[in-house]
Amino acid sequence: MKKSQLNLLFTLTIVLLILVSIISLGIGKFSLSLPDVWTIITGGEISAIKRNVFFTLRLPRILMALIAGLGFGMSGSVYQIIFKNPLASPEIIGVASGANLGAAMAIVLGGYNVLLTAASSFSMSLLVVLLVLFLVKITGNVATSTYILSGIVLKSISESIIMIFKFFADPEQELAAIEFWSMGSFGFVTLQKLFVILPVFLIGYTGLILLRRQIMLLGLNEDEGRTLGLRLKPVRFMILLFSTLIVATTISVTGLVLFISLVAPHIARFTLRRTGFSTCLYASLIGALILIAADGFARSIYSTEIPISILTTFVGVPVLIYFMCKRKRGRI
Repeated sequence: MKKSQLNLLFTLTIVLLILVSIISLGIGKFSLSLPDVWTIITGGEISAIKRNVFFTLRLPRILMALIAGLGFGMSGSVYQIIFKNPLASPEIIGVASGANLGAAMAIVLGGYNVLLTAASSFSMSLLVVLLVLFLVKITGNVATSTYILSGIVLKSISESIIMIFKFFADPEQELAAIEFWSMGSFGFVTLQKLFVILPVFLIGYTGLILLRRQIMLLGLNEDEGRTLGLRLKPVRFMILLFSTLIVATTISVTGLVLFISLVAPHIARFTLRRTGFSTCLYASLIGALILIAADGFARSIYSTEIPISILTTFVGVPVLIYFMCKRKRGRI
């Protein structure tokens, strides 16, 4: 794809993302018309209740969906590049399972305090990644497969501990809260939470952009990377750390959101027909577009809000099946 075509595609996708976001701002139990949304955005006169709905309920969750989509798309692409595996995602080294464990601990032991749940989820996801790095260090083998195996081990341990917490949880409140959190939702997002996680998210996202050359070199053979002067161990550590910051900050607020980090990179590569860092950036936009659209559907297709992972799974599974069939025919 030529540079002019690439720029045009990015521009059209950003425009579509803005349009979907504006439409989604008006969707919900208390609907806001497009003129209402435009009036609020431009600072015009409108009723206090509509303004309150916009700034308290709609805007925070749309911004959160945007941040989550950008983060999942970017981190998913990075994981697939550095692990040289098209099925790699944040779950592969235990980030998601660590966050889920932290949430379960906070719900059972802390009485389901929302802020405590977010903090515990974030802390445990970081701890799991540090343990992965520790396991890799003590084995003395920094190969990609060692990271994956370490992630599988810690994911299994985390899920076992989660089952223990579920066993002792109160069936009427705590168990239901654990299950609901594991399905993901933007319903509990506030501007205050956004302001808390945004700096950490930006550190992770900016860090990956600054390390874009090193990310692409890690996608090569390790011997080739060393020949080109790449210090594999510290660079891989920094990339994993930045990716984890992105994912951990997001799911500590939203709960688990499935398939976006797996599907968005595939859509980006299929669309651009290239594997450079521009594909990571485009996957980021695709992730945001899918999540904002899914959030709008979650608020509108049923009388109560549907957990976001239900919709992203229905989107993700057919897309993955399609790409599997294409790969079987040797077309991608």
